[in-house]
Amino acid sequence: MLASVPLFLEYEAVLTRPAHGATSARDRSVVAGFLNYLAGLVEPVRLHYLWRPQLGDIADEMVLETAINGRADCIVTFNGRHFGPADRFNIEIVTPGALLRRIE
Repeated sequence: MLASVPLFLEYEAVLTRPAHGATSARDRSVVAGFLNYLAGLVEPVRLHYLWRPQLGDIADEMVLETAINGRADCIVTFNGRHFGPADRFNIEIVTPGALLRRIE
């Protein structure tokens, strides 16, 4: 699993949105603990070159940019139709279910 600083900050911003906390039993300390755990798992990617714009959504741009700079084999997402340009960089788009079936 790869993450650049901008992408990881996006994960943090999404997970700490007040609307998400209001709809679940999570509190900020649980989210902070999860983010710390995740930070220890990911392979950090330095962004040597910015590949924007390629996609329609800036958050998706961060995912593709990290994948390109980190030389990822694939992007795992439910949102595959938004990542068509990944094909130009030989990055496969797979759903989480398809990835789980591959590694079983």
